[in-house]
Amino acid sequence: MSKKIKMKNIIKKAREGKGLLMRDVAQKLNIDAALISKWEKGTRKPTRNQVIKLAPILGLDTEKLLIEWMSEVILYEIGNDDLALKAMLVAEEKVRYTLQKPTIKLAKSITSILKEIDIEKKKLTKLRHLDSYRIAQALELEYTFESNRIEGNTLTLKETDLVINEGITISGKSMREHLEAVNHQDAVLFVKDLITKNTDLRERDLLLLHNLVLRGIDVENAGRYRNVQVMIKGSRHMPPQPFLVAKQMEEVFLWYQLNKNKLHPVILAAEMSEKIVTIHPFIDGNGRTSRLWMNLILLKHGYVIANIKGDNTSRMKYYETLEKAQADDDKTTFFEFIANVELEGLKRYMNILGA
Repeated sequence: MSKKIKMKNIIKKAREGKGLLMRDVAQKLNIDAALISKWEKGTRKPTRNQVIKLAPILGLDTEKLLIEWMSEVILYEIGNDDLALKAMLVAEEKVRYTLQKPTIKLAKSITSILKEIDIEKKKLTKLRHLDSYRIAQALELEYTFESNRIEGNTLTLKETDLVINEGITISGKSMREHLEAVNHQDAVLFVKDLITKNTDLRERDLLLLHNLVLRGIDVENAGRYRNVQVMIKGSRHMPPQPFLVAKQMEEVFLWYQLNKNKLHPVILAAEMSEKIVTIHPFIDGNGRTSRLWMNLILLKHGYVIANIKGDNTSRMKYYETLEKAQADDDKTTFFEFIANVELEGLKRYMNILGA
């Protein structure tokens, strides 16, 4: 964005370019349309959070719009004071010092795994021409099978294949288990569609994803945040009260916008998954939805699906690392667990391609 173009003009031009009325934007932001008018006239400034939510609505780069907003806020505060330039130089040094501190401090063991992951990803990129639809289909089927198995689904891999690809009903298995298989596979297709569109990830996409996960299983709660308090069986962690859920989820997506270009994609994906499942925003389907969202971020950045296995050992390791993150506020083992799963997935993918 050009520094010569004022933010009020950027907002107006982007809104009109999208064919949106002021009331359309106001409705999406849940504010009064008069406020949008004031922004475009330059008589009022949006808040930081409003800028973060406004950018994807208008198809603007969040980081660039924030920079434009910050520059105007700074200019407004310092005005034409003779000491302004000196003050800005001092401030610049302080900001540079602050930015040297990592957003999330990672253990050396995790940093080492991430380096290995990126080496393997580069190797895989060179082999992508050997990829095929059938390989992706088989791995996505395995992911659906394992993710459902973590949650107690008893369909075997072969039975999951028959249900999804042949439409066969498995004798002795519940209707819910059949729906879980079909729904999860459709959710994977939705994730791939979001990646193809290459749009910014939004909160409403998460709700649509959850709607697919619980489609036909719990019509009333599919795609909706919970309005009752829940407890996680066997966990010390207590999810927030229902009246806090919407606000906390909004904060999660604000956090994502601020950190999406700062963190390693594997850590970004793991962190988003942990944040979502810790808030436990839904009555049911939190685990599947949070893992799908994690893999959406990974696939969006060119990595492979991090397929956590559903066997007892892997499932317990997953739950134990989550518990430590949630109850003890120590995410090290969870990040390391997810990073190792991703590394294993990359190596296996290359092995399938014959590397």
